[in-house]
Amino acid sequence: MPSLDRRRFLRDAAATTALVSAGGLAAGVATPAQAAPSTAAPAPTARSKRAVSFRWWGTAGWRVDIGDRTVLVDPFLSRIDTGLFTGPFRSDTPLTVRTDVIDPRVDRAMTVLVTHTHWDHFMDVPYIAERTGARVFGTLTAYHLGLAYGLPSTQLSAVKGGEVLDFGDHSVEVVGSLHSRNPSYSVAFPGVRVSPPPQPATIADLPEGDTLGYLLRVDGGPSVYFTGASDVAERNLTGLAPDVAMVAMQNATTTGDYLPRLLAGLDYPKVVVPVHYDNFETALQNPPTVAPTDRTRLTEMIAAVRRISPRSRVLVPEYETAYHF
Repeated sequence: MPSLDRRRFLRDAAATTALVSAGGLAAGVATPAQAAPSTAAPAPTARSKRAVSFRWWGTAGWRVDIGDRTVLVDPFLSRIDTGLFTGPFRSDTPLTVRTDVIDPRVDRAMTVLVTHTHWDHFMDVPYIAERTGARVFGTLTAYHLGLAYGLPSTQLSAVKGGEVLDFGDHSVEVVGSLHSRNPSYSVAFPGVRVSPPPQPATIADLPEGDTLGYLLRVDGGPSVYFTGASDVAERNLTGLAPDVAMVAMQNATTTGDYLPRLLAGLDYPKVVVPVHYDNFETALQNPPTVAPTDRTRLTEMIAAVRRISPRSRVLVPEYETAYHF
């Protein structure tokens, strides 16, 4: 069992009366809760003037409602078919934004946090930003891609890691991170954009563009770390110690000791939420579609988290369910 230092002891003690709730989710359960059909922001409750809900949108995407303010992380709702799960994979797949899927779910947004600019993380962001007026935070590549889509520079904020952004009732700390490697030790669509390119037309036009993590701290609420890919620069995690970690599932074993390094770097979070385990080219409906090989990886991931960090609760999310930490 990992050693228990004073900081973690105090954090865990403070959380002993807290609940991870989604229609009555019990502690220690690693199965999905019932889906909440509504995507509207929850009404404030007696327990907090800033009621906070977290809804998973598949892949690494989240909608976070903090009172009457909404933060989006890697919102990818179009879920277009590239052949990635059925074969053959088509790198020339056109970028087709599904406004019919996005509009009912994105009624508002204050900020959009982009971990990296692959299509399954960034593709819908320019449309969402234009629709809502949200400010987009991401790498310099995300900044230049935003300009390529016609977003004004005043709506785009380039970050690189180390920034702590104060929004009053919550803050966001930007963390330098890494993208996962495939079985060939490579990254799909590598590269960065150091100037605005022509407007992207296919998924290959959206490179990885460097990778970030984000720590969201809510006043009077939880601290939550968001990953968008399954690699980690653990030295950048020192002192973050979030209550909750949204952890991308590995799809290859080429990144050594991914979970041990990540969980230790995050000081063994109270709650670990696997993400990026679903087939994100299927409809956004429950139960999430999971490829057979990914189902095996998910089971192995849950077992590994419980072995590495036995005091952590594992919560396997379903789509659009309101979770409260």
